[in-house]
Amino acid sequence: MSRRKAAYCAVVSLLLAMTVFACQGGMDGVLGQVARELQASQGLGQSDIVAGLKEALRVGTENAVDVTSKLNGYYSNPEIKIPLPENVRKVENVLRMAGLGQQVTSFEQSMNRAAERAAPEAKALFVGAIKQMTFADAKKILNGRENEATLFFKDKTYHALGQRFQPLVHDAMAEVGVTRYYQTLEDKIRVLPVKGLMDVDLDQYVTDKALDGLFVMLAQEEAKIRTDPAARVTDILKKVFGSQR
Repeated sequence: MSRRKAAYCAVVSLLLAMTVFACQGGMDGVLGQVARELQASQGLGQSDIVAGLKEALRVGTENAVDVTSKLNGYYSNPEIKIPLPENVRKVENVLRMAGLGQQVTSFEQSMNRAAERAAPEAKALFVGAIKQMTFADAKKILNGRENEATLFFKDKTYHALGQRFQPLVHDAMAEVGVTRYYQTLEDKIRVLPVKGLMDVDLDQYVTDKALDGLFVMLAQEEAKIRTDPAARVTDILKKVFGSQR
């Protein structure tokens, strides 16, 4: 058996073991033991195990980005849909009763469109974090909480993502009309006894909500890696290692 095929088999076995132990509620410390046993029994080095985990995480992060960046990736997903800012929600019913329902809907939709346009920028940062992952990082993910990989990415990329997302969100909002819709609502609502409608920082608001949604989807992809490896990971790994048989 070639070294790369052995690595593939080990990773598949490791991920399948994750499913069993997750169902039994015995995640803490178990995966690290599995990795050590695989290393001892099949002569695999640390680099093989880390490479397999990196491949699984690469697939997971790409899936999360792909889901959020497609049309309606945010807007049609109730888990990550960006809602109206709180100060607008307070007067939403009044606005709709005043015949501004379409403007309100367009404003909400345009915020989500801006997030969907910015989402692809995350892929490069996630890949960079994966490349820099050490064996200690991999061990912590394997032995850690069920969202340990998501926490790893959040720690390594959140600040940089915020810096990259904000100007992209700003430009995307201009293109899809977020500010225009918001200003229209502000103009229409001036006659109402409501103040501070424009106090919200739209750039920051949409950026924060876009990042929150991205990490929600990343956590879901991590859950798939941990609990359904055959469906979400091993097919990809077979494509990578299959030619080495």
